[in-house]
Amino acid sequence: MAQQDEWIDQVAIVMPEEVVLGSLRIERGQIAEIRLADNRGTDGNSPGERGYVWQDGMYLLPGLIDIHCDAIEKEVQPRPNTLFPMEMALLELERKLAGNGITTMYHSLSLGTGLSLRGEDLVTKMIRLIRCYRQEQAMIRHRIHLRYEVIYLDGLPLAEELVRSGQVEYLSYMNHAPGQGQYRAPGSFEAYVMKNQGVNKEEVRRIAENALQKQEQIDWERLRYLAEEALADGIALASHDDDTLKKVDEARSFGASVSEFPLNLETAQYAKQRGLQTCVGAPNVVRGGSHDNNMKAMDGIRAGAVDILCSDYYPSSMLSAIVRIADEAGIGIARATAMATLHPAKAVGIDDCLGSIEVGKQADLILIQMKNGYPLVRKTWVNGLSVYEANYYRQNEHERQAL
Repeated sequence: MAQQDEWIDQVAIVMPEEVVLGSLRIERGQIAEIRLADNRGTDGNSPGERGYVWQDGMYLLPGLIDIHCDAIEKEVQPRPNTLFPMEMALLELERKLAGNGITTMYHSLSLGTGLSLRGEDLVTKMIRLIRCYRQEQAMIRHRIHLRYEVIYLDGLPLAEELVRSGQVEYLSYMNHAPGQGQYRAPGSFEAYVMKNQGVNKEEVRRIAENALQKQEQIDWERLRYLAEEALADGIALASHDDDTLKKVDEARSFGASVSEFPLNLETAQYAKQRGLQTCVGAPNVVRGGSHDNNMKAMDGIRAGAVDILCSDYYPSSMLSAIVRIADEAGIGIARATAMATLHPAKAVGIDDCLGSIEVGKQADLILIQMKNGYPLVRKTWVNGLSVYEANYYRQNEHERQAL
């Protein structure tokens, strides 16, 4: 379908630093013009007031950029031992993403222990599918975030191949061995694996023992060299589940620029001091806390220790989290929105063309309607093309009586 030039009239436009009332023109896939309205809108509120708290009405936001989400894994395998066709999973997930305002998705594919969708065969097939699909046609921008499990020693050659062949746009190192990081509490690793992978106690015991053995054999110098190669090719590096200051220092020495899901406030604050951008999950914000009893994302945001918001595993949570952050953290709509748009764009090096509403940037946009405090995506544009639109009807009196 060809791009169509159009005006988006009389909306609250969420700019990088403020919210303004006005209109926006799309031309040849780009933001061509932003025309401001009078200082006061038709609702009687100034742009400054409207930029601080959400009100019912229409808002135009940059398309959301999600740099960490493994929803594709659950779409392929919603339950243990229930694999669905990969192409079906990708197409169905894409529609959900567009409907949730996510216009750029870094699909987080884990190269891990061979459980779930985390083995080499399934990961390589999914990468190949995504890359082929996006070259033909797509509703949104699909990118690859390779999550390499450092205790999966046999997977390192493939990780190297994927990075060196240009099949990855974002790389993170994670360590899910028992006794540290996410699984520092005794038995937490075993409980997670049993619940999510459907294995018995004897099987999980062997898995845990193997993970601990592999941890002693990690080739850190080889990982450092791979990180250097990635950075040289413009691929950002992230650390994962940092729980100590030492881990932040180690990540920084590898060239990491993002700390994903720091487990406590002290570590998050230190990561910021060391120049890393910190990333938290939108589900944590919406639910009011971590499902693993780690740092509450809102505590980190209020402390100024968080830069980036991702959907983690639940894409539908992104917009609701932005709304809640603006309202409860006291940082305003523009800054809350930037956590899921401009900040992640900067983290992965695409902010020259995406991530904010500015003349000359690509027209990746979402029109949302605030209805009783909840954000409804009414329309999504990618590269100036409308890829999603939702309308709502009202029952008339005759229909209400008939039903």
